[in-house]
Amino acid sequence: MKRLLVLTCAATLAACSSGTQITVSDEDARIYVNGDYVGTGDGYYSDRRPAFTTQQVTLRRDGCVEQSYPMRRNERPHYGAIVSAAAFALPIFWVTQYKNEHDYEFECQDLTD
Repeated sequence: MKRLLVLTCAATLAACSSGTQITVSDEDARIYVNGDYVGTGDGYYSDRRPAFTTQQVTLRRDGCVEQSYPMRRNERPHYGAIVSAAAFALPIFWVTQYKNEHDYEFECQDLTD
């Protein structure tokens, strides 16, 4: 019984997580999500935030104007969370996930312009 409870808790917590690969057309562009550095050119971001929340993706490169884009956690259903919530009568806060990949175009606009 104890093992079943531990497995149930682990499955429920795993169902809360969602992640995405972020790729930028400029391999020198630094990627930030909500101000936290994720990578340069490409990176991986994951979180356990509830469905329908918005993250701010910011692309930066020295000498260029930074570019920002919203990334919402409502891009595809999260079947694991839906099944877990239905099976254990839990509230559904994580019914959606990010897409597997996010691709962004970064064209450097000089700060002097």
